Amino acid sequence: MRKPIHKYTEFKDLKDMLKKTGEIYGNRPAYIFKTEKKECFREITHKQFRDDINYLGTALINLGLKDKRIAVISENRYEWGVAYLAIVTGTGIVVPLDKSLPDNEIENLIIRSEIEAIFYSRKYNEVMESIKEKGNTKVKYFISMDLEKKENDVYSQKELMENGKQKLEEGNKEFIDAKIDNETMNIMLFTSGTTAMSKAVMLSHKNICSNLKDIESTIKITEYDRFLSFLPLHHTFECTVGFLYPISKGGTIAFCEGIRHIADNIKEYKISAMISVPILYEAMYKKIIKGIQKKGKLETVKKGIKISQFLLKVGIDIRKKLFKEIHDNLGGNVRLFVAGGAALDPEAEKGFNELGINMYQGYGLTESSPVIAAEDDKYRRLGSIGKAFPSLDVKIENPNEEGVGELVAKGPSIMLGYYNNEEATAEALEDGWLHTGDLARIDKDGYIFISGRKKFVIVLKNGKNIYPEELEILVNKIEGIKESFVYGKLQDDGDYKICCKIVYDKDIVQNIYGTTDEEVLKELIWKEVKKVNKTMPAYKYIREITLTDKELIKTTTQKIKRFEEIKTVIK
Repeated sequence: MRKPIHKYTEFKDLKDMLKKTGEIYGNRPAYIFKTEKKECFREITHKQFRDDINYLGTALINLGLKDKRIAVISENRYEWGVAYLAIVTGTGIVVPLDKSLPDNEIENLIIRSEIEAIFYSRKYNEVMESIKEKGNTKVKYFISMDLEKKENDVYSQKELMENGKQKLEEGNKEFIDAKIDNETMNIMLFTSGTTAMSKAVMLSHKNICSNLKDIESTIKITEYDRFLSFLPLHHTFECTVGFLYPISKGGTIAFCEGIRHIADNIKEYKISAMISVPILYEAMYKKIIKGIQKKGKLETVKKGIKISQFLLKVGIDIRKKLFKEIHDNLGGNVRLFVAGGAALDPEAEKGFNELGINMYQGYGLTESSPVIAAEDDKYRRLGSIGKAFPSLDVKIENPNEEGVGELVAKGPSIMLGYYNNEEATAEALEDGWLHTGDLARIDKDGYIFISGRKKFVIVLKNGKNIYPEELEILVNKIEGIKESFVYGKLQDDGDYKICCKIVYDKDIVQNIYGTTDEEVLKELIWKEVKKVNKTMPAYKYIREITLTDKELIKTTTQKIKRFEEIKTVIK
């Protein structure tokens, strides 16, 4: 089993985490926001954040919401974090909802989760009014993150906090003194997918806190780190690693203003750490390399990498000084990028590390709170997801001749089960082992290499397996290609033809290929795909391509919705 490489703190529950770390980091900034004045920022300290949680929690219990289920839905913002922790650290069960769901799915999940109150931002005013009018849910309290005061039976989060503060000052300690059972369901999270397919994952404080302990023992951050919150907070990866972990370490969080503003936000807020999905880092790395090429400095940078890599072997790190211009373009403070949610292109991982930005690949599921494995300074191997976390056991079930089989995991961060779904729980959990649904192999040193999702693997008649994600990484390296989707088309002989839907970048193909005519472009890109084919065994060859400039259908964490995409290519 992997050993911790950093000191860590044990927390009984998230209330214990807030108390212990609040005493240490109270005066440090927990959140940073822009103001109307350029380069003038407003900060909220860790003490104020914890006070706001206590005020809101006191008000929620006063409303009669003790031990009730309460949902939160909004864009990433300060009020989301306050609501989440005010619910889960003494009031009841928190139900974070996906901010990108259509109205009918929001309504269905509200019904399924049996919530009695919901926090929401103004974007959801209409759907909440509709739900209120229908009266087909258990919701008694609609709480706006934006209202100053209660209006037409809609409560104001701000006003509730003021009321809670008053109650607390009057001696109401119900929330402050609330006891938490750290082994029961305190968090209900819906997996991505349609409402019918999504499952409600039951997590406890013990699940989350054991994962926080593992993260702290593996990936080092300090109270001086600044995180950019980009992925949606309802997603466990962002919630545990990008929100709860920095809060537990006295770090500072800034909110990204949108995908187009990432580079600017990293620079403006002087961000030092960030978690995101591979597609984002790969695009950033491509942009950095293009910028270097434009300035005619690629050969100089390559020489610099050789020198710095040699010096690293003897313990001298000059990367930040050597590649100062690149670091300055990212605000000068970036030191850590963590990728999860899909396979990361090894070229981008290697490239960022060579330039002096630690790039770690991690892996996990909502069902495991979420992180199962990750790389760090000591345990890293290119193309792998690192080793399993210290408190987790992993193994490969039913491996084939290449050692590839389903990855299963066991430990304290594994979910309690799926709410109201015994059949799915029995399928996913066997003697405490979580069946991840991912195919992987583990090398002799314990490094885990993910091949792809079990349900998406294409099995040829000769018994060979094709993992679409592996081919997509290669295709996506072709210049002018934004993303791709590899799938198998069933033939008359019962075998599969490997096909690929390619999304090209309209803005840059003209410069690369000298045309935007799709038929001509298809021929030129097909030549590049043939070059990719030559790097692989013949059974993996892509035999057919289609071209589009329309983005692939994706979840809020930028994973391709493969079941949806397959409908667009196979009628």
